[in-house]
Amino acid sequence: MRRLTTAPIVLVLAMAACGAPEEPDVVTAPPTTASASTSTTGAAMLATTTTSEATATVGDPEEGSGEVTDPTVPTDDAEEGSGEVAEPTVSTQPPSTADPSEVTTTTTLPPLRSLGYREVATLPFPIDLAPVPGTSLLLIASKEGRLWMYGDGGLADNPFLDISDRVRNRGEQGLLGFAFHPDFPDSGRLFVHYSALNGDTVLAEYAVTDDAVDANGTVLFRLAQPAPNHNGGTIAFGPDGYLYMGLGDGGGANDQFGHGQNDGTPLGALLRFDVSAPGVASPAPGNPFRAPNVWSIGLRNPWRFVIDHPSGLIVIADVGQNHFEEVSVAPAAAAGVNYGWPITEGLHCFEPPTGCDASGQTLPVLEVPHTDSGTCSITGGVVYRGAEIPELYGHYLFSDYCGGYLRSFPIDEPFEEPYDWTDQVGNAGQVVAFGTDHAGEVYVLTASGSVLRLEADRG
Repeated sequence: MRRLTTAPIVLVLAMAACGAPEEPDVVTAPPTTASASTSTTGAAMLATTTTSEATATVGDPEEGSGEVTDPTVPTDDAEEGSGEVAEPTVSTQPPSTADPSEVTTTTTLPPLRSLGYREVATLPFPIDLAPVPGTSLLLIASKEGRLWMYGDGGLADNPFLDISDRVRNRGEQGLLGFAFHPDFPDSGRLFVHYSALNGDTVLAEYAVTDDAVDANGTVLFRLAQPAPNHNGGTIAFGPDGYLYMGLGDGGGANDQFGHGQNDGTPLGALLRFDVSAPGVASPAPGNPFRAPNVWSIGLRNPWRFVIDHPSGLIVIADVGQNHFEEVSVAPAAAAGVNYGWPITEGLHCFEPPTGCDASGQTLPVLEVPHTDSGTCSITGGVVYRGAEIPELYGHYLFSDYCGGYLRSFPIDEPFEEPYDWTDQVGNAGQVVAFGTDHAGEVYVLTASGSVLRLEADRG
């Protein structure tokens, strides 16, 4: 195990500097439509909000100096494993601000001394990782359009699937996510989200038979993108068996195309597909908006989200613009959620910059300002469901493309201030994604090519 001290590499796309916002005014919004009361606190927040039957509070920031260009990747979430990991026996959930070495558990594991990263593989720009159901292997995607098998012998010599000839790998575009069908061991169905050579968003299905894959694939969904940024990334199956896909607002800046609050477009939204028939992606039953595939709206760029099957929650890390990054939590089964963009950025008004009406919104449980540790573009994130680090069980882990830190907080209410593990694990650099293996253990992927496994030191 080693501590990482690698400094972030130079950003491919320059980031405009912006000053720290002044202490904002505070406005009170009507109650939101969230189904359960959610209290939000945290040192990084300049305002506090309670959703549902309480009053939501939204701060107004100083007007920004302009768009902060998202770096190469927007800047997890990997698809869920083939089965649930049994919850370890832990007597108490550690407060996220507590020293983990002081937490008492009922496991037979030695006390936790610290966390650390171990590099297990390197490959060009790893972008997603998930366990291959029915095997002991992991599948790792690289942004240029290749998927690689990883096992005890390391990374395979040749890619499992190579679609680089049909993927536009530029800036935020590329191969962005993949997901296995819940019955993959029997059906061999693999789904991939990528940017086509002309920049279109593509959702495609590939058939796997006898450890080989038909590289032709079938395009299930294709959508023209008005700009090359804000493409979203994650695709994942929910407990309902439907396939979810996050898409950004079409790119540019300031929601210039007007998609964030437009329920007639799949941009700026969480999509939900019925893929029960091979080669077909239909709108899932119950989708509530005018655009038939849309499940939730109000997203700027949901680069990484995770659907936590044990809790039934979806956790979305939505990339912000001038001042704030955010993490939102909602029941995956809740139809018609509005996450607020561009009315709000984080817990603050964006359009208009003062006096915004946040009624009907599900506001984030966490906001991270760009003045915090070099934060520029949030990278989610997985919920820990492994057994090696029971002190983290139920914690959502996240990072930032520029900040490179590792932080976590329990997703059970009430939401607590995140614990920062960076002093223990070191700064990973440009973190672009998280993933988990069959046992629920966590991996961190970086733009420089590292696949890092999060491990406990109990020596």
